[in-house]
Amino acid sequence: MLQGTGSDVGKSVLVAGLCRALVKRGLRVLPFKPQNMSNNAAVTSDGGEIGRAQALQAIACGVAPHTDMNPVLLKPQADRTSQLIVHGRVRGTLRADNFRQARGTLLGEVLASYDRLRQACDIVVVEGAGSPAEINLRAGDIANMGFARAASVPVVLVGDIDRGGVIAAIVGTRTIIDPADAAMIEGFIINKFRGDPALFADGYRQIESLSGWRGFGVVPWLNATARLPSEDAVVLERGKTRAGHSKLVACPILPRISNFDDLDPLKLEPGIELQMVPPGQPIPAEAALIILPGSKATIADLAALRGEGWDVDILGHHRRGGLILGLCGGYQMLGKSIADPDGLEGPASASCGLGLLEVDTTLHAHKALRPVSGMAMGAPFQGYEMHMGQTSGPDTERPFALLSDGRRDGAINAAGTVFGSYVHGLLADAKLRRALLSRMNVEAGGVDYGVSVERALDEIASALEEHLDIDALVALAKAERSASGPTGFRT
Repeated sequence: MLQGTGSDVGKSVLVAGLCRALVKRGLRVLPFKPQNMSNNAAVTSDGGEIGRAQALQAIACGVAPHTDMNPVLLKPQADRTSQLIVHGRVRGTLRADNFRQARGTLLGEVLASYDRLRQACDIVVVEGAGSPAEINLRAGDIANMGFARAASVPVVLVGDIDRGGVIAAIVGTRTIIDPADAAMIEGFIINKFRGDPALFADGYRQIESLSGWRGFGVVPWLNATARLPSEDAVVLERGKTRAGHSKLVACPILPRISNFDDLDPLKLEPGIELQMVPPGQPIPAEAALIILPGSKATIADLAALRGEGWDVDILGHHRRGGLILGLCGGYQMLGKSIADPDGLEGPASASCGLGLLEVDTTLHAHKALRPVSGMAMGAPFQGYEMHMGQTSGPDTERPFALLSDGRRDGAINAAGTVFGSYVHGLLADAKLRRALLSRMNVEAGGVDYGVSVERALDEIASALEEHLDIDALVALAKAERSASGPTGFRT
């Protein structure tokens, strides 16, 4: 199990890379994360949803994503409330303090998922959440040491040297966590090192001496990581910039933005500059395309959008004939109205939309979760639906897409400049991306995003084979199996 000294230390990528490296060794491997918190989710083969990172890790293993890979998923809706997803299904909405009380009841379900995976493969590579050093959250924990101790899983601690202070982060973790938790940690990995690793040799030995843990290696900064789907919102303001005559695509960063990995394929296009617009900045007037992304709290995010003055920017862009694409919640915002009569995303409420599409949306408790395929803009595509709401109105008679099951998806305005769709993953299809960008007079490179991701995983796996003692990590996993009983838990 990889745990971290903090968030964004690179656990998700390391797990994906280890999964791919172990698969290349001929092992049957599956990923697992007991508890995740993310508004970037993926649809699974069994009709549920899990964190996007676990879906990527499944791809690294060469298997379809399954809800057992991430049995508890929290999707933040407001500062103190989150939608609780258990085994891929919505179980309700909880305040932060309520979830802390409920965690203990979820441990059994987490362990059951882990054991099912364990019985189906040779090695389960587990990812923790945040850091075990958050000792204020230790009681009732199911994400880090609470799970590791219950399942008797050995832990390797990941430290991010790029942000500085990695010695203090690792040794400090050793100092403040419970001794029984510290006993679960077998060693550490230094991640995101820039330059010559030999320059850190003394620091590496000092960590080993001060912590009593062995090191498993120093992983360099991996450029291939930039070609993988994003999950954590911390990456949003690291937009791609290009010199020259690139066309600008702008996307506002909404407070509850979701599934923003929809935009990742645009980073591969040499003729595109993708700019994620943070609060406090206007949407650039020179944008050729504005994308309104998904949202976990559409009405609240629409209010935030107006509070930033982005509605003025969007309407001005529309008057100038600019293109606008709304995805899922962004599609709902483009319509005339959004109603949440049952308070699914917060207090029961309704709001006027931006009025750029002649459609109205009502949120319903039923959540559409399914892979889809079809045709849009004359190009075939594959993607998935993940939304709570139904949209209707005159502009749906000009659907954005015709789905393979006969349904229509989305809407287009009469002028053909405003598009809305419920389908996520549209831009991953090279042909559809080319068709959309041709509206901006951009000749798309036609890069196959799926192939790019696979190559990135292979590159990361090769780097980990070179810089980590993977033989020792495999030995840890085998030792855990030999010490466990038939249920997978230590007897």
